[in-house]
Amino acid sequence: MMTAVVLLLIAGVLFFAIGVLGILRFPDFYTRLHAAGKCDSLAAVLVILAVALYNLGDFSLGNLLVSLKILAIAAFVFVASPTATHAITEAALVLGVEPWTKRKGGK
Repeated sequence: MMTAVVLLLIAGVLFFAIGVLGILRFPDFYTRLHAAGKCDSLAAVLVILAVALYNLGDFSLGNLLVSLKILAIAAFVFVASPTATHAITEAALVLGVEPWTKRKGGK
């Protein structure tokens, strides 16, 4: 079971790192927000699942209930993070933030 916890944590940290690279490398607000929203949602869920699984190391009814609560938090993050990303994107669009376009000829 500890190998599953370690694999989930490594995958979560890897997706967090990919999200950071996306934030640093992409050219405009919308693409950066897309990278942050997608990668952070998956990474947070993976790390939270690792915590829930680690909590079941010494099995008891109390630990099972705590793990179920942690899984409820993971479900909330899985729904709330993309929703918040969409709301922020919509607000930026309404405020007039222009998307990046690749212009030919250096104009």
